[in-house]
Amino acid sequence: MADLSVLHAALVRLPGFAEVTAAELVPLQDKGLAHDHIRVAGRGLLLRVPKQSQFGLSAEVNLRYQAACFERASHSGQAPRLHGVLAPTAALPMGALLVEEIAGRPPRLPEDLPALAACMARVHSLPVPPPEERPPLEDHRDPVAGAMEEIETQARFLDAAGLTSAARAEIEAELSWARSFRAEVAGRPQPITLVLTDTHPGNFLIEDGPERGTKAVIVDLEKALYGSPGIDLAHATVYSSTTWDLEVYAELSVEEVAAFYRHYLEIAAPELAAALRPWLVPLRRLLFLRAITWCAKWRVLHRRDRAADKHAAESAEDWSAENTDATTIAHVAGRVDDYLSAATLQRMRGEWLARPGLEALI
Repeated sequence: MADLSVLHAALVRLPGFAEVTAAELVPLQDKGLAHDHIRVAGRGLLLRVPKQSQFGLSAEVNLRYQAACFERASHSGQAPRLHGVLAPTAALPMGALLVEEIAGRPPRLPEDLPALAACMARVHSLPVPPPEERPPLEDHRDPVAGAMEEIETQARFLDAAGLTSAARAEIEAELSWARSFRAEVAGRPQPITLVLTDTHPGNFLIEDGPERGTKAVIVDLEKALYGSPGIDLAHATVYSSTTWDLEVYAELSVEEVAAFYRHYLEIAAPELAAALRPWLVPLRRLLFLRAITWCAKWRVLHRRDRAADKHAAESAEDWSAENTDATTIAHVAGRVDDYLSAATLQRMRGEWLARPGLEALI
């Protein structure tokens, strides 16, 4: 957990926050691997303190990237507003963001899937700036190539991940398809929007109100980039996402997933919906590989000793167990074990390998 006295000393230097007392900083339950969250009591604000950069960025670049994610996504009205930046220092090595606190409940699936679809549709409808104005956010002008670069990097950990031969065969079969698909569609245009990237349902909160109905707000924005909205839709509904957070846990049927996609296509801009439809299932398969190869990477890297591993100590990306509380590590390890089992891999792949598959239902 971040040092509250250090955070307080940095916060009171921001204009308008000199009167905040140390007692107003209230740590929230640690649920994630990448951030600590500290409530600034009575102000409707959170301090979001990185434990690491999941993109492997330096502290300053990582904080600037995350600030841009919040600034841009908040224009949709579906994401928290950014209120300030605490720069990295020796005492606060990764810095922190001060963001709006969203008062909401975890999603209930499948009934809140339409609200998640509407949230993403609003974000995906934001104007896309010209290429020269997209930095510091990553720009996947070829979303398939961008996804495959990450997948191939993470796939290097498969050998050391302790997979069964049956599980490895499932992953290798999907990797073979993905490499062929990348070659097949190279250079083929597809829709590009601002995408949220990390859209598992636990990263949303639901605001219920008699006037506005049910509204979903995305609260984790560190990985936003310009790419294919199909990745967001897939990540919100694959088994490894809907069963990741125990507060949101749900095992969706193929029919429920298809209904989610159909709802999104109905409310998205017609031109975007038409252009995106042929890419939905292929991008779901790429998202599956991105998630599963990340699990292999995490299984290997969370065991390393940063003090003994020179490369680990120099990296801004830190999955080591010493960086997160034991309860969270145990939860993630259990989820990863499930997702890397042959039975679960077969189940997930069955969405598109079965006949009729998901594509026929959308």
